[in-house]
Amino acid sequence: MEVATKIAPIILALIMLGLGLGLKIEDFTRVLKAPKDFLVGFFSQLIILPLVAYLLIIILKTPPEIAIGVMIIAAAPGGVTSNILTKFAKGDVALSITLTAIISLISIITVPFIIFTSADLFGITNISQNISMTGIALKMFLVVTVPVILGMIIRKFAENFVNTKIQMFEKLNIVLFVIIFIVAFYEERESFIDFLMQAGLIVFILNITMMFVAYYLAKSFASGIKQMKCIALECGLQNGTLAIFVSTQIFGTDIIYITPTAAYALIMYITGLIFVYLLKDKV
Repeated sequence: MEVATKIAPIILALIMLGLGLGLKIEDFTRVLKAPKDFLVGFFSQLIILPLVAYLLIIILKTPPEIAIGVMIIAAAPGGVTSNILTKFAKGDVALSITLTAIISLISIITVPFIIFTSADLFGITNISQNISMTGIALKMFLVVTVPVILGMIIRKFAENFVNTKIQMFEKLNIVLFVIIFIVAFYEERESFIDFLMQAGLIVFILNITMMFVAYYLAKSFASGIKQMKCIALECGLQNGTLAIFVSTQIFGTDIIYITPTAAYALIMYITGLIFVYLLKDKV
């Protein structure tokens, strides 16, 4: 999986640059104006999602290699796709963008913490000796935080141009993720199906369970149906490219650790679109 390993950081940086191009300072200050909805989404994705993943791993007695891959995708922030599907679902797009942006920025701390803690719990010992929590955080800062900030700076000085091209950037983000997925699949095509069979059940249950949990948690505590749609999609559509990047940085080219990410990516688009279809007219 050498090619996928090499291009993952580049593609992730481009995706995060695209995210930054769609952001304004108001997307961050919005949290202060409507903190309740943000906190429900933040808590659901950052705390509930990894806990649900861990409980499913214990219940289903998932093998350690698959288990750590499941925790990697569960630790990843929502992707730009969640913003697009929230728009299609007639949800709160502004809230979706804010959750994606802020959780992506703090993921440089939360993702390494969740993964290294999970590795200890599952007895995973083949993490490279050259890799540390600080090292992963630094690499994530360079390919996640820096491009987002750069995108925001570009938008500030060329806002009219960026506004006319924003839909193109959104579509490009999806294309870039598809590219990394196809490359990874092609390089490991002989063993990919076997791995998907191993990881498919748990990530399917995780995806469905988390969208329902987030939806009904938001129903109890968030402002309304638009926020419920947003929070459910934000918790169901993860940044798969970031998960692949982190997996390859920690475990190298061993594909079994990115298998849950690949399986989740396939499933989340199907379930996400079904979710949008079922709820888009609900107001």
